[in-house]
Amino acid sequence: MIPLVKKYSPKTTKELHGQDTALKELGRFIANFKKEKKNAAILHGPIGVGKSSSAYAVANEYGLEILEMNASDFRNAEQIELKAGNAIKQRSLFSKGKIILIDDIDGLSGNADRGGVQTIIKLIEQSSFPILLTAENIYIDKLRSLSKKCNLIKFELLSYDAIYSILSFIAAKENIKCEEKALKALAYRSAGDARAAINDLQTLASGGKEVKAEDVDSLFDRNRRNTIINALKLVFKTTDFNTAVEAFSNIDEDIDHQMLWLEENIPYEYKKAGDLARAYDNLSKADVFSRRIMRWQHYRFYVYINALLTGGIASAKDKKYKDFTEYKPTGKLLKMWVLNQKLARKKAIAQKIAPMLHMSSKAAVKDVMPYVKKIYIGNKKIRDEIINEFDLNEEEVEWLEK
Repeated sequence: MIPLVKKYSPKTTKELHGQDTALKELGRFIANFKKEKKNAAILHGPIGVGKSSSAYAVANEYGLEILEMNASDFRNAEQIELKAGNAIKQRSLFSKGKIILIDDIDGLSGNADRGGVQTIIKLIEQSSFPILLTAENIYIDKLRSLSKKCNLIKFELLSYDAIYSILSFIAAKENIKCEEKALKALAYRSAGDARAAINDLQTLASGGKEVKAEDVDSLFDRNRRNTIINALKLVFKTTDFNTAVEAFSNIDEDIDHQMLWLEENIPYEYKKAGDLARAYDNLSKADVFSRRIMRWQHYRFYVYINALLTGGIASAKDKKYKDFTEYKPTGKLLKMWVLNQKLARKKAIAQKIAPMLHMSSKAAVKDVMPYVKKIYIGNKKIRDEIINEFDLNEEEVEWLEK
């Protein structure tokens, strides 16, 4: 299935919503490039507001080839020189001019590559083609010197109306049955991120049923900002260790659940055998440290566990996968939840029986409950007596009957 984000990526600036000022500045920069004092522009603003899409739309309108690369794939200055340098020095494939697009420049390695920013600045000064860079935050220290060498074009957070218009258009084109209230809820909860809103619409519509408002509420219970889904995106969609290491810092999930989510979704994201092997190796090492904490109470190992689960798994891949991936809750979590519910009912019955037999609840679970269940199922005549004697509720009776 083609990701809807890719399928409906704007082909012209007229198809872009809510960024009129930024698009005028960008168009002016490309049209007057030879007269510009600076060879590059940084398109900066929140995630999912159309920075990269705008670059492609403008390139298409001006008949320019576009060469895209991602800054998080640059491990050192030498790689920057090799990849970006070659793109800048080579002539356009069809001799019609080109734009160099470097995405996520704020994901450029920091301390691991102190010469990275300076290398990019050097390439910008040498370039005879316009260079566009995208960033979420240009005010971090490592981008300060780079920002001075570029035109700064700010992209605003998309409005609710803009997101709703995009979703309505896609839903109509794809014949997605969707309550208007559901589309409005998706637009409202997207926090101005069109990409996330479109991906959420695709997720909800994947079953072929009508998308309803309650489906949106259910999705956002697990997919709002700083939840496990967003943490997974941060780990899986970057190769930079330092960027990924903070992924779980604001997540209300214990270490065991983090491991289960990662274990479930690694094979959906990583397609190459080597990437899979390295990712699961880091996951297994994190599990070893977790067992050591349980055994020896060495809580300082949590630092190693977090590093392995985040930066370790993120850097396990050779390069990030651009395909849309729908992350799924682990089946183990569901099985554990069901098992815990069954055990909870069993323990509840045992707690009612234990005082009558002058024994502990634990002993009642082990020594008495098997006989209570057997007697209940095997002797219909005394079922009501058992229910009344132990004051069992409907859920406890249901457990005995199953």
